[in-house]
Amino acid sequence: MSGFELRNGQWWCDQIAVDALADEYGTPLYVYSRARIEENYRRLQYAFKALTPRIHFSVKSNSNGAILRVLRELGSGFDVVSAGEAYRVLRAGAVPASIVFAGVGKTESELAFALEHHLGWINVESVQELEVLNRLANERNAKPQVALRINPQIEADTHHHMNTGGHRSKFGLDVDDARSVLLQAGQYLNLDIAGLHVHIGSQLANTVETVAALQRVLELATLHPIRNLDIGGGFPVPYRPDDELPDPSVFAEAVQQVLQTHPSTPLRSAHAVSPPEAGRRTGWDARFEIAIEPGRSIVADAGVLVATVQYIKVRASRRIVVCDASMAELIRPALYDAYHHIVPVKDTKPSTLVADIVGPVCETGDTLGADRELAEVARGDRLLIMNAGAYGMSMASNYNSRPRPAEVLVEGRYHHQIRRRETWADLVRLEE
Repeated sequence: MSGFELRNGQWWCDQIAVDALADEYGTPLYVYSRARIEENYRRLQYAFKALTPRIHFSVKSNSNGAILRVLRELGSGFDVVSAGEAYRVLRAGAVPASIVFAGVGKTESELAFALEHHLGWINVESVQELEVLNRLANERNAKPQVALRINPQIEADTHHHMNTGGHRSKFGLDVDDARSVLLQAGQYLNLDIAGLHVHIGSQLANTVETVAALQRVLELATLHPIRNLDIGGGFPVPYRPDDELPDPSVFAEAVQQVLQTHPSTPLRSAHAVSPPEAGRRTGWDARFEIAIEPGRSIVADAGVLVATVQYIKVRASRRIVVCDASMAELIRPALYDAYHHIVPVKDTKPSTLVADIVGPVCETGDTLGADRELAEVARGDRLLIMNAGAYGMSMASNYNSRPRPAEVLVEGRYHHQIRRRETWADLVRLEE
């Protein structure tokens, strides 16, 4: 087992005590386990092995260059939603063809960037975007591969801020618009419209809506030659110790079942294909190349946020534990009412009072955990905020003029800083 573990009364990241990292780098501090990232990536590969998908890591979940390089070395492609993310990925050594550029509001300059850097796929989310991209491609004598992101108008069983395929969602083309585009695809002379993309949300609680969305997309695949099917991500991560959520293999099996039974996707054995194709695909072959876009399921439990207790006070028969981490470093609890398990870095005796773990930001919403059965802690003790590797540092801000924290990557017995802590000078560096 790699990652974070309680041993002999204190928490470790692989072979290094978390307390030692906090001593060296200070807090708040993001700590990541390379071994856990690798283990999660390979677990996904194994879960989807029958579909042999292209894996594109969702960069918005964690965009640190060192993390991106680890994933590139594992063979991952990348799913980006801005030209800035694409820039980061290219800087990390990714092959342009391995990058999928999604996003509902790409500017002309971002689309031009994608064309000029020959990114592998552009996932288009509106008819107007398609028209703009066709014009820009014509001006550059280019013909990019394009996938249509479909909004299947199916409500996923998840937090409403994470629902991306519902009736009021801003994402994707409606089915009717997509149908019209596919029937008139020949008019977009500078675009190779050859893919369909669907992603209905994150932290999906079951496969029911995923299957329904995929079936709706496959109906469109009969209208135009489609060779790429991007089924998104959203595979859930258990944030609470007692969470029971479907494993990625459950989603893989559900997707495979749909593909095997849908009339638009006749399958044939890999044994029947030519040697070059058999070398490219294993287990089964279909008319589609499958792509997935995991993010959270690869990095969430591979990272923690370490904080130091500043003050403790008792009010209304509960402890208010004020620490030096805040909503500026981890906004998920304030934004999504998200739960992150919080424990002392060093094991201590139980407390008779529940605790609200809060940060120093001047907002009542700056609460990292409420009504927690937190063990006894004192000023100067450290806390471990678990499963913070996804949407932690990538969503961090400088609110209240707080310098963003350092990030450290642990590799077995070794560790190195992969982003230094910001300084006050950094806060004003770009101001005039």
